[in-house]
Amino acid sequence: MKAEKTQFSCVACGQQQPELSLENGYCPACEAIARIVREQPEMVRQLWLRLHNEPILPEAVPRSIESEAELPDVLDGKRYRTIDRDRNKWYLSVSEVNGKPVEVFASTAFDRDHELQSRISNLTTITRLISLILRHIFLGEPLTFDKCLKQIQRSSRQKNDLPDMLYGVLSRYNVPRQKSDEPR
Repeated sequence: MKAEKTQFSCVACGQQQPELSLENGYCPACEAIARIVREQPEMVRQLWLRLHNEPILPEAVPRSIESEAELPDVLDGKRYRTIDRDRNKWYLSVSEVNGKPVEVFASTAFDRDHELQSRISNLTTITRLISLILRHIFLGEPLTFDKCLKQIQRSSRQKNDLPDMLYGVLSRYNVPRQKSDEPR
């Protein structure tokens, strides 16, 4: 009885190859292409432009936003119910502008439970900072250290909880800029 040789597929083109002919998961033809992509990316960009008459990746457009974006009073949103590993129900609300997330909120039916208070304040900190980042990404709202500190401070529920301690430590780094520090 004749033993069958095991065949493997190239990860790039899918062509069946014996295991020994695959280098890094590529067949010999695709390995040559992968080597060029890895070692000569500028040549790949030029070739793509020549063949497709467009850049392989669009140019990043730097944008500068002078003022803070104002959120509307009413936002579309979605609410999700989840259950954590301790079987507590959590409600996650995501507010949207033009289908893009700009704020997240989390709440639980157990928020009067003292044991959960520290978890809730930590969660509030996380959701406030994530919301700040989402508004920066999707609305172009400037992201500053002052805004981060403000969101951390607002999420504290009691003295010496984690957000309060974070605010206390990080606010030490919030030194007003001197005129000599400003670019000329």
